[in-house]
Amino acid sequence: MIMSNILAILFFGTLSFVLGVILSYTANKFRTEIDPIVEKINRLLPQSQCGQCNYPGCYSYAKAIIKKNEKINKCTPGGSELELKISKLLNFKTSLKTTVINEKKIFYTVWIDEKNCVGCSKCASFCPVDAIVGTPGFVHTVLQKFCNGCNICLSHCPTDCIKKKIFYE
Repeated sequence: MIMSNILAILFFGTLSFVLGVILSYTANKFRTEIDPIVEKINRLLPQSQCGQCNYPGCYSYAKAIIKKNEKINKCTPGGSELELKISKLLNFKTSLKTTVINEKKIFYTVWIDEKNCVGCSKCASFCPVDAIVGTPGFVHTVLQKFCNGCNICLSHCPTDCIKKKIFYE
């Protein structure tokens, strides 16, 4: 009995060592280089993965900015502040005529028409930043401070009581 336990330990120990060597070799052989500029842009993005930029996530959008010369103003939740940060990082000269009007920042959020809200909680479960609060069966509310304007909740509301809201600071 003791001998079979020792053999099992030796067998699995040797197997683990061999597989570790194989994994280490393949990790070094097939290493992917990470572009530091893409990483910096990705860290600036809001990480809501909303898809409003027509990319599946923030990292894909950051990669497209560098590799495909994509426009830097496609991130709605990031707004004009993000556009300025990215342009500063990439040394671009930009005019923010589309996102700044009379030196006022434009913010995009949503609001819930509380007369039509049935309290289904679908919007709250799909909000990537938890800006919608409420209990199932009761009226929900959007916390404007946390809403980034990704509009994911719009498509999930069965009563169409969620509306886009634009306001200026």
